[in-house]
Amino acid sequence: MINLIQKYFNQTSKIIAATLLAALFLTFLLQIFSRYVLNSPFGWTLELCRILWVWIVFFCCACLVQEKDHVKFNLIYSASSNKAKFIMSIISCLAIIIIMGWALLPTVDYIDWMKMRKTSTVRFPITGEKIKLSYVFSIYGIFMISLIANYIWKLKKIIQKGPDNSDQNKLRSVVRY
Repeated sequence: MINLIQKYFNQTSKIIAATLLAALFLTFLLQIFSRYVLNSPFGWTLELCRILWVWIVFFCCACLVQEKDHVKFNLIYSASSNKAKFIMSIISCLAIIIIMGWALLPTVDYIDWMKMRKTSTVRFPITGEKIKLSYVFSIYGIFMISLIANYIWKLKKIIQKGPDNSDQNKLRSVVRY
C-alpha cells in the first residue's frame, strides 16, 4: 500500500514538475517573440519566468530529488569504520534536522509577512488580481518541511539498521571509456 502511494506521489510530482518546466519554456518563448518580433516586450513574462524557476527548483528538491542524486564528497566517510560512519550519519542527520527546524518558524513567519506584498506585473488569469508573494515563496516552506521529514526518516533508519553501505567500494564515473 505504501509503495503504491509513493509511486502515485512520484508520478504526480513528475507531472507537476514537467508542467512547470513546460510553462517556463513557453513563457520564455513568448518573451523572445514579444521582444524580437513584436518589438514590444511583455513585462510580465520575465517575472513569471522567475516565479516558475523558484517553484521548479524547490518543488523538485522537495518532492523528486533523492539523496543518491546529489554530488557527495565522501572520501573520509568511505574510508571510515562502520562505527565512525554510524556516528557521522547520526550527527549529519541531527544537524540538518536541528538547523532546518530552528529556521522553520522564522521562515514561515517571513512567508506569512510576504502576503502584504504582491507581484509587480503577474496576475491571476481568472480574477486579474496580482499574486501575493506569500504564494510565490510558500514552496520554500514546503521544501523545508520535506527536508526535515526526510532526515527524520533517515535518522530512524540509521538508528534501526545502521548506515547505508550500499555504495561501499563503488566508484562511479561520468566518463565511460
